[in-house]
Amino acid sequence: MKKIINNILILFSATIFMVACNKEELTVLNPTASTTVSLSASDVVLAKDNAGQDVLTVSWTEPDYGFEAGTNFKIIFTSGDKSIPVSVGGELSKVFENVQLNKILLNLGLEGDTATEVTIQVEAVLSAYHSITSNTTSFLATAYTDKLDLSTPWSVVGSAITGDDTGWGMDLPLYSTSTPNVFVAYVTLFDGKYKIRKDKDWAESYGIDGGDIVITAGTYKITFNFDTKAITSEAFSWGIVGDATPIGWPNDTTPPDEKLTYDSYSDTWKVVIALKDGAIKFRQNNDWSVNYGYSGVEGILGGDDIPVTAGNYIVSVDFNKLEYSLEKIDHIWGIVGDATPIGWPGDTTPPDATLTIDFSTSDVWVIRNFTLTDGNIKFRADNDWGVNYGYSGVEGILGGDDIPVTAGTYDIYLNLGDLTYELIKL
Repeated sequence: MKKIINNILILFSATIFMVACNKEELTVLNPTASTTVSLSASDVVLAKDNAGQDVLTVSWTEPDYGFEAGTNFKIIFTSGDKSIPVSVGGELSKVFENVQLNKILLNLGLEGDTATEVTIQVEAVLSAYHSITSNTTSFLATAYTDKLDLSTPWSVVGSAITGDDTGWGMDLPLYSTSTPNVFVAYVTLFDGKYKIRKDKDWAESYGIDGGDIVITAGTYKITFNFDTKAITSEAFSWGIVGDATPIGWPNDTTPPDEKLTYDSYSDTWKVVIALKDGAIKFRQNNDWSVNYGYSGVEGILGGDDIPVTAGNYIVSVDFNKLEYSLEKIDHIWGIVGDATPIGWPGDTTPPDATLTIDFSTSDVWVIRNFTLTDGNIKFRADNDWGVNYGYSGVEGILGGDDIPVTAGTYDIYLNLGDLTYELIKL
């Protein structure tokens, strides 16, 4: 019995010792911990010609938590009621280049060539439950606009847009051309009818002799001459082919070319695409009658194959200037989930439904007119789970959980600039 009691006493003493040790190891958060932000300039004027120039350094102090801590920092830019966070890891400063800062400012809604006050705070994130926000400082920012505005009040509307009468409530834009009062749209249509109207209203509209224009399914260039009221449509598309593409070199059994999309902000044609080592060319209407390749000078179109190395790219082509560019990017984003036709990916699952870049801003990816069922979705990069985003628990804010959705047809936006998403039901 004595031996048992002694063992109990030893165990009790050891427990007290462990508790005492644990008490000594407890850390207490300094309640006055803070961080102070400062800027290298109070007035920043950006210029298109100085894309790679360093223009603003944001610095901040390290909070004194009372113990060593791994802190992640975010710089928060704010103008009006819109804010954009920029994650910078554990560094205590961040240098912004001209083009990088300009992109942030435009995404905040700043007008080009107009001085606007922008405020900055730094958030020090210690954990999911504790963060510290710095003082607020500000600078006067002047951004530049590097995009064209070819928008017009004119649009294409009709059953040919959707294949049924719902298309009479949906408008596809017509853009300005180099000829005054001549407007153009690049559209993919169903069998159906269409008309041209102004300001998405029927007060002013045009067709053939005032009536609807009948058209068969296909991809078209629609031209509207306001002076003569002439409306024409012609089969029209640009695509990319080659052994570096999923399409390969086309033959009779090859599916349609990987389509390029018209970018009205630069008057160019673009595609976001994963390429292999190999070569590419551009061609019109899935045919070799009109095609372009390499001139022997990088960036200038000619007749030879264009050599490329494997990677993710934004491919841009200016058929007016006969120029092209290949911009390498980190990821190509897609959407998956049991609410999509893709499902939850496995080894036998086809590629994700691919988003494309909203050409008005390089931070936003979009998929339009996409049909979902009741269920869940997530966004992921490069058809892989290595990088993915879902639901944070707050609608519109990206996190790690599945995003619940209800059945319908949507325009879906993924904003990597401020880590948000938007589902717009059509």
